[in-house]
Amino acid sequence: MLTSFDLTGRRALVTGSSKGIGRALAAGLLAAGADVVLNARDRDRLVATYDELEQTARGRVEWRAFDVTDEEQVRAAAAELGDIDILVNNAGMQRRSPITEFPTADFDQIMATNVRSVFLTSREFGRLMVARGAGKIVTVCSVQSLLARPGIAPYCASKGALTMLIKGLCADLAPHGIQVNGLAPGYFDTELTSALVADPEFTAWVEKRTPAGRWGDVADLVGPLVWLSSSASDFVNGQTIYVDGGMTAVL
Repeated sequence: MLTSFDLTGRRALVTGSSKGIGRALAAGLLAAGADVVLNARDRDRLVATYDELEQTARGRVEWRAFDVTDEEQVRAAAAELGDIDILVNNAGMQRRSPITEFPTADFDQIMATNVRSVFLTSREFGRLMVARGAGKIVTVCSVQSLLARPGIAPYCASKGALTMLIKGLCADLAPHGIQVNGLAPGYFDTELTSALVADPEFTAWVEKRTPAGRWGDVADLVGPLVWLSSSASDFVNGQTIYVDGGMTAVL
């Protein structure tokens, strides 16, 4: 029934939600009836996004500025926020360089932001979900969880690690009534990819490589997220859903 997609009365935390895909995911959850806690490190950007979403939100909007790679900050946030029904792990970063020149500090930062953060938030908020016997954890992965391109080997490693972390979290948390899944976008037109979108050669490659023949729009992610966050997906667990216009389905 369509009512199984309704998120009214559920409370979600979306990390990295002050801009881009995270902002779109937060807006989608609000439209589906959820109350949403926005998160990012940049307080000013976070407050600006809060002000924008609060004007039209169906659910209640809050914001909390904390660093999801910092164990103590994540633990404090979990203690302050309490029960979260839906955890969306979206915070992430990218660095580009040939592997022979890739700085170790950049590798460490990518792994901390893309993997350590998911471990920390899933552990701390997962404890609360276990005590309650219910919860949804959705982690934003990437087509680079499965495919690689030159210059982004550490990013590919981090996103590939998430697919197995999702399976491990499922193994631990599913017996407690918690569903843990991944949402893997293909190439999406966002402010972070604007330079690539503006590059005619790269855009031509994306359109040719993607069976759907276009860049993804952030709105394309909302439906799958609402599904994974709702009771409609209660028997879906440990999976990574690729929202990529068919890119990972073809050679």
